[in-house]
Amino acid sequence: MLKKTFRLIDRTLSIFEDWSLFLAVMLALSVALVNVVLRKFSDHSLYWSDEVVRKVIFLSTFIGASAAIRSRSLIRIDALPQIFPVLKKGLTAISHLAVLVFAVIMVRIGWSMTETVFHDSYARTATLQLPEWIFYAVLPLVGVMMFLRTLIVMVQDWRGEE
Repeated sequence: MLKKTFRLIDRTLSIFEDWSLFLAVMLALSVALVNVVLRKFSDHSLYWSDEVVRKVIFLSTFIGASAAIRSRSLIRIDALPQIFPVLKKGLTAISHLAVLVFAVIMVRIGWSMTETVFHDSYARTATLQLPEWIFYAVLPLVGVMMFLRTLIVMVQDWRGEE
């Protein structure tokens, strides 16, 4: 039962990560390309293109962190276990616990920041005038995603799966 639940969570998160990263990067590339073409061949430009690209970088950084956990590519200490293989399980457990703590901090602080910015009617992006709370809401969302991903990876490590 637990394995089916983890598999469902994994598939759901994978679809969300893959598609949100794909769509966000395609949006940024399209806007940047259109802006370059407009600047090159006309006197016009998209004054808001830099903001879109910055927001996409922000979004893809955090969602990419969750995807990195899925592929076991998150930064961790790996030189020491190669020298002393006996330390691998312990250091991996410490790494997982550190990610869980970080994810909880992201959820708590991210939620608090989102709530604060949500109630500030002047908190809008500079050029597009989008509410900033939308971007702050990424923090608790990704914190939950990272927490779930790390739990799945911990169970896989415990069971000896890859």
